Amino acid sequence: MFTSTGSSGLYKAPLSKSLLLVPSALSLLLALLLPHCQKLFVYDLHAVKNDFQIWRLICGRIICLDLKDTFCSSLLIYNFRIFERRYGSRKFASFLLGSWVLSALFDFLLVEAMQYFFGITAASNLPSGFLAPVFALFVPFYCSIPRVQVAQILGPLSITNKTLIYILGLQLFTSGSYIWIVAISGLMSGLCYNSKMFQVHQVLCIPSWMAKFFSWTLEPIFSSSEPTSEARIGMGATLDIQRQQRMELLDRQLMFSQFAQGRRQRQQQGGMINWNRLFPPLRQRQNVNYQGGRQSEPATPPPLEVSEEQVARLMEMGFSRGDALEALRASNNDLNVATNFLLQH
Repeated sequence: MFTSTGSSGLYKAPLSKSLLLVPSALSLLLALLLPHCQKLFVYDLHAVKNDFQIWRLICGRIICLDLKDTFCSSLLIYNFRIFERRYGSRKFASFLLGSWVLSALFDFLLVEAMQYFFGITAASNLPSGFLAPVFALFVPFYCSIPRVQVAQILGPLSITNKTLIYILGLQLFTSGSYIWIVAISGLMSGLCYNSKMFQVHQVLCIPSWMAKFFSWTLEPIFSSSEPTSEARIGMGATLDIQRQQRMELLDRQLMFSQFAQGRRQRQQQGGMINWNRLFPPLRQRQNVNYQGGRQSEPATPPPLEVSEEQVARLMEMGFSRGDALEALRASNNDLNVATNFLLQH
């Protein structure tokens, strides 16, 4: 289910790791040891508007007071870490900052609309936490991550690699009475920032000097080591199944290493990769037939046909056409495998 979001671990995602550890630790600290301090982190728009408690816009929108929201938002941030790997920590932080600021404005507008049209004043007390940017990340997740079918159930209904993440988002959406206001404001801010509406991506962004400062100070603290390529074998599998899984793992590692070597050579020399040289067992199979004392000419099969639709979906994610073609050919038109490899390299 989670293979579409890259490999396991938080490698090359220090900001995602900090968002997982710091707010979660503070939420547990407030819930278990400092419950009397929770009132300082209540997201109360009525107090912001009437009592000018502007600080609640910051304190009330960072730490979750509900542990269920903390758990769901942490899982979603872990799965959305792929955007930090793809765009870099600075652009990922700019997206979170922009959606965080814009969602505060949309929160005010939605709460005022609720009070004006329906007379509901209780909506001013919204769920606390870093929730709106989490909902905003569903916009690039829907637009840029390809949908790969995993299983077919009940005719037209199917389970994809994105189903579980949508279910987790729905669980967070229904966890409170007025959390739908935060969710809608987060989705609206994500749409505005992702579509570059009103050039908000240029106004609400992290300056380069600030990004360098945090890369020097905080990135060494929250950085993670590169994960090993060894995969775990499923528990309860027989010896034959384990051997088969290990053989498939070795084949995939060999394919990825050859693919990475080809990409490095192409970057140095330019042009397309010579697939006949890199993959002789796949591209050129010699059949030695001695007829009349002479060796027959090697039969070279035609190049593997690549789906233009899959190429387009990879290009929509930001990869070049050459890399998309190479990944799809190397993975035998397996979009999920090709996507995972391109995101990890």
